[in-house]
Amino acid sequence: MKRRIAVTCGEPAGIGPDLCIQLIQQQQAELLFIGDPDVLMHRAQQLDLPLSLHLLDAADSRMVHQSGVMNLLPVAFPGEVVAGKLNAVNSAMVLQTLDFAVKGCLSGDFVAMVTTPVHKGVINDGGFPFSGHTEYIAVQTGGYPVMMLACEGLRVALMTTHLPLAEVAAAITSELVKKVMRILYRELHRRFGIDSPEILVCGLNPHAGETGHLGTEELEIIAPALEALRQEGISSHGPLPADTLFTPRYLQHADAVVAMYHDQGLPVLKHMGFGKAVNITLGLPIVRTSVDHGTALDLAGSGGAEIGSLVAAIDTAQAMIE
Repeated sequence: MKRRIAVTCGEPAGIGPDLCIQLIQQQQAELLFIGDPDVLMHRAQQLDLPLSLHLLDAADSRMVHQSGVMNLLPVAFPGEVVAGKLNAVNSAMVLQTLDFAVKGCLSGDFVAMVTTPVHKGVINDGGFPFSGHTEYIAVQTGGYPVMMLACEGLRVALMTTHLPLAEVAAAITSELVKKVMRILYRELHRRFGIDSPEILVCGLNPHAGETGHLGTEELEIIAPALEALRQEGISSHGPLPADTLFTPRYLQHADAVVAMYHDQGLPVLKHMGFGKAVNITLGLPIVRTSVDHGTALDLAGSGGAEIGSLVAAIDTAQAMIE
């Protein structure tokens, strides 16, 4: 079986190209990058780093393994690319790089895909409804996505992802809790080799609702759903107050934490491991990981981008397919 991993170069005006160029200075794994040759060569000149491009298609087996050589599936951006300056004209091709990676994973040409950052705003400005990699790839593959970020000592999965805070409470239903928990439990076992995952679940409200005085979602929705899941053999603890759950007393025996919304759990994880954390999409028929940060337009072309999260994303993808 081929062990080739697709790596998308992301928003061309951001640090995605920088990360890819820096990464191949210390060649890792069977990596086929997807990006624009001209953008990459120009960015390498800005970074003053050596770069040689070996162009091939997804099914081509003639990979070159040498420091400074990038195996590249070429795409061409139609608009001007300037480091740090977004151009909505290029949005369609940014999405096309994702399509190539997903198609290759589904066909078996790739065993996994790793994504560098895209800019949601400019993709929407380009006329394409887009709330994030996670949701977009899920539509392409037909899976139900569960976003989980992981760093040393902590995994945080999200009950809801890129959703305005005003819409979160209405989105938390018994059906959603059961679906996300089942996927998380199954994937921790299947992808991470954990026989009987222990999962901590945050409440939605302060103090997990304070027995109904600060909100009733815990009593009426979350707790009954978790109890029903326990009858299926899916072990969990909660709903627990999020302000005390992220402490050693609770985390030392936990395999994962479920946060009810994006900014409930991810600030804690990124405080612990920013720059070395990995964004993992569970619930898909393919393996997909990503970096834990955004496009960092201010750093593009400066040499200030750090590759730790990209290295971790590739290492995690390799571990998930083994």
